Amino acid sequence: MAEADWFALNRAAWNERTRVHLASKFYDLASFRAGASSLKTIELDQVGDVRDKTLLHLQCHFGQDTLSWARLGARVTGLDLSDEAIKAARALAEELSLDARFVEANTYDAPAALGGETFDIVFTSYGVLGWLPDMARWARAAAACLKPGGVLHLIEFHPVVWIFDDAFERVAYAYDGQGEPIHTEQTGTYADRDAPVSLQEVGFNHGIGTVVTALLDAGLTLERLRELDWSPYDIFPDMEEGPPGQFRMKRFGRRLPLVYALSARRPP
Repeated sequence: MAEADWFALNRAAWNERTRVHLASKFYDLASFRAGASSLKTIELDQVGDVRDKTLLHLQCHFGQDTLSWARLGARVTGLDLSDEAIKAARALAEELSLDARFVEANTYDAPAALGGETFDIVFTSYGVLGWLPDMARWARAAAACLKPGGVLHLIEFHPVVWIFDDAFERVAYAYDGQGEPIHTEQTGTYADRDAPVSLQEVGFNHGIGTVVTALLDAGLTLERLRELDWSPYDIFPDMEEGPPGQFRMKRFGRRLPLVYALSARRPP
């Protein structure tokens, strides 16, 4: 299967996910429409004040986080591979009278799709890198979208999470697959495990060293890197909450990192 086939398969899967997610309790669009933010404390702390800054959200899904940044004063652009997600994001922005632009494109093609435009902030978060086979290409694309002095903020699930089988009972995959595709079929989605959908997809595992090295090779300077033993999302097996908004798997407690957050700057 060629790379284009991987992306076609994943686009179809995310189109199906979008239809499910728009109606899910996980995304809680009713609260969002009423003014709630979808952003979590990790990214709010990592990114900081966005007022009057231009912000590009890569792999934005149907735009909740993008529009949450807009509500905080950023001038936002969201980009995603899924045409259904982009369609939904545009409709949501119009419904809520929020100023936002949404572009359908592969992350690798972001510089061309945006006509070479550059931004103060490039933001991407939670379950994004695993859909891309090559971190060097990703880092170059993200860096090309930054203004001089601009900052990339990545909030991502920790790669150690993806070495396990779905039940977290055994090590099933390499920590860093070095571009080797992982073909899976999933019933339901992380937002609705009982959704009547069956999704075929292709993913990739990337270690933190690979990600950081790619960013350095793309000319960025690493400014901050945090590893956290909790997730803001209750999406892994047998999780418990405590303190509020921090979820850990009972069997691991604080012994397993679940999320990491990094910031890297393009030199002025």
